[in-house]
Order: sequence, then C-alpha cells, then structure tokens
Amino acid sequence: MHQQIPATRRGRGAAARRSRGFTLIELLVALVISAILAAIALPTYTSYVARSKLRTAQNDLVSLALNMENYYQQQLTYPPANTTTAATQTSLPGWSPAQGANFSYQIQASSSSSYTLKATGSGAGVSGYILTLDSSNSRQQTTPAGAVSTW
Repeated sequence: MHQQIPATRRGRGAAARRSRGFTLIELLVALVISAILAAIALPTYTSYVARSKLRTAQNDLVSLALNMENYYQQQLTYPPANTTTAATQTSLPGWSPAQGANFSYQIQASSSSSYTLKATGSGAGVSGYILTLDSSNSRQQTTPAGAVSTW
C-alpha cells in the first residue's frame, strides 16, 4: 500500500523557501515608509508640546495676576518687583506655577497702582519666548525670532 504525503510536506524546494520570510527589498520599503512618517510626525509633535507649554505659562501668568489683585485687595498696594520665580512665590504664597521648570516668572515692575508680570522661557522648545501681562490686561508674546504678538 502506498501512503500519500500531504501537500504541505511535499518538496521543500525553491517555492517553499521564497514564502517563508521577507525579502530585503520589502524590509527596505517598510523602513523608508517608517522614516517618512517619523520625519512628518516628530516636528509636529515637538511643535504641539511647545504650544502646550506656552499655553500653560500663559495660564500661570493669569493666575499670578489674580494673586496680585488678591494681594492688592488685602494690602491696598501691589507686592514689590522681583527677579526670580522663588521671590514671586514668596511674595504671593497662594501662587504656584505649573511650568516652573520651563519658565522663570517675575514681577517686572510694580507700584501702588500697577504692575507688569513677565515669564521667560528657558526649557526645551520654549527657550527665548517671553510672555508679559500688565495690570491693564495687556498681553504680549515675543518669540525667539523677535516677532511680537498678543495672546
């Protein structure tokens, strides 16, 4: 009696060898497609992260302005000008910046009736950005290239 060999076990010739993996060309095509996608996605993601940090710093300045107004309601004057984030937090203990690692916050100018707040970017992606907010709610943003806009 003759036993039949299943088709899957018959001949392990050239055809069987070709279907067992990827060719070098297929791998290179996949690599090129992945590189193109990464080249598009990485700058977009980096820009998104920088915009997110800037928005948070803007919110920190608004929060600082609210704390300045609260201080004014209690003391009938604004706290004195200072040059560091730590000094600003000491003057206004109710305020804590969310972007303290990427921005330096200061009360740039202060008098009994007005103030100017400044946030200077120093972290990755936001270095060189300067945000200002004053007591009349005038807002400016300066980019590293020197362009000025409102926010």
